[in-house]
Amino acid sequence: MYRIKNSINIVLTLVLTFFISCKDLDELNINPNGVDPATADLNLLMPTFITGIGQQVVSLGVGDIAGVMQHTQKDGWSGGHNDYDWDIDSKSWSGYYGILRNIDEFHKKAIEGEYAFHEGVALVMKAYTFGMIADLWGDAPYSDALKAEEGPEFFKPKYDSQREIYLGILADLESANTLLSQSSGSYSNISSTQDLLYKGDVTKWRKLANSLALRYYMRLSAKEPGIAQEGIGKIASAPGTYPVLTQASEDATVGYIGSSPSDSWPTNTVYDTDPRGSYFRVKMCATLVEAMQELNDPRLGVYANKIEIPLQKVEGENIDRIVDGIRQISQDIIDDYMQSWGVGVDFDPEYVGIPPSVYAAPQYNLNPNLDQAVYNPHCSQLNDMYKQTSGDLLLMRLMSAAEVHFILAEAALYGWAPGSPDEYYAAGIQQSFNAWGVGNAFSGYMGGAPYSGLESIIQQKWIASWTAAAEAWFDWRRTGLPELQTGESARRQALPLRFYYHFSDEISKNTVNAEAAIKLLESTQFKGADPSNNSAWSKTWVLQGTGKPY
Repeated sequence: MYRIKNSINIVLTLVLTFFISCKDLDELNINPNGVDPATADLNLLMPTFITGIGQQVVSLGVGDIAGVMQHTQKDGWSGGHNDYDWDIDSKSWSGYYGILRNIDEFHKKAIEGEYAFHEGVALVMKAYTFGMIADLWGDAPYSDALKAEEGPEFFKPKYDSQREIYLGILADLESANTLLSQSSGSYSNISSTQDLLYKGDVTKWRKLANSLALRYYMRLSAKEPGIAQEGIGKIASAPGTYPVLTQASEDATVGYIGSSPSDSWPTNTVYDTDPRGSYFRVKMCATLVEAMQELNDPRLGVYANKIEIPLQKVEGENIDRIVDGIRQISQDIIDDYMQSWGVGVDFDPEYVGIPPSVYAAPQYNLNPNLDQAVYNPHCSQLNDMYKQTSGDLLLMRLMSAAEVHFILAEAALYGWAPGSPDEYYAAGIQQSFNAWGVGNAFSGYMGGAPYSGLESIIQQKWIASWTAAAEAWFDWRRTGLPELQTGESARRQALPLRFYYHFSDEISKNTVNAEAAIKLLESTQFKGADPSNNSAWSKTWVLQGTGKPY
């Protein structure tokens, strides 16, 4: 894991001056007061697109997708997080295409300068970013994207199919593996200080390329099993030719500087001092808490705080008092609360999560502070480290060795990879424990978390994806696991499947191509009042015909 405090001035400057924010596909806006990426040293572009995509991963992983995947729930301003209250103005891909423009400029410079390392890095990050767009929205501009400077015929780029995008990024990752396979002395112009992921370590970038390929081959497993089997088998059977991430020390992570709101962990209370701020809005979700408690999982104490004041039911009437740090309540108080708010009471003495999609999230578990986004002494808040601006575990987690082992466990289960699925499964847990600083607890854990097929693999992958919940969402869509249910306040009685195409940033600017893509979406029984197939409950190509997740 690499921290970036040594690059504080560089990154602050770059984030402010290089990042191109363009909400219109037929325009290319460059900050007239900043440095033009076209004339900048290509190494100076690296921190911008690495942190750019990293921040997107964190935004999803601790934001609304953490709510969808029931890692967390909010007890204030919770509609999009707890209830999937999304619409055509909710989720825009403009930030992702802004990142891609910087990657594209970097790639062009790499080719022009014949810098094989930089070209390989560009292909990896291009694949990562386009993969996220295809995962989140479905069909999207790909082959004609990033070409606005070539002429007006590219101002309204066509939408390529999700399948074509996935196959394209897999081809790019294959090329990246080749570019990054040379001897270390053959590369030039590498700046370790600008490479915030791997400090210029070519081998680790190569491992990331092949690990990312495993992710996308598995993404295709239901729709293109032949392609998935061949691709995974190729990588898993030839570690010399296709090395992958195997140790937590190789995880693709970036730390935070922590010197300003823009470069700090998003829930910190140093810059957000409002008692109703981001940190105080987020509580643990009961689904994750209870699953981890059942497994006696030591990562729970890393993710969350114990409750400040446990609840205890006592005999008598009209009793509500604090005794030795425990709030004692009688049954009549409990009955009145349940009748008023429609939720039960959790008497667990250590960790309590809010159930998904309940109307009474602010009031849950007899909260004495009946207001939104305030401290609840009877629910588990996130670990105190999430109040900080930076820290050893406060990382943008792009990909992990744990994920690689879980992918290989699933592949071995299908007979697509050599080795035993239970061994890969155990390795995935070990590397997740190592990543979260509880590696010494691994041997004592496995007896209570034995391998039991696909369900156990995906459950552990879901737990390990804390703060990177988007990947768990994509697995859930593909497998239906874990078996997550919505609550009473959810917008639909099923978890969403994708992001809506954004009206202002996407549909209105490129109407013909957007509407053609919308027609190819497959509606489900949970489409509800959405007037077209452009619904968060419509299926993209990768889910159509699979029967998953519903």
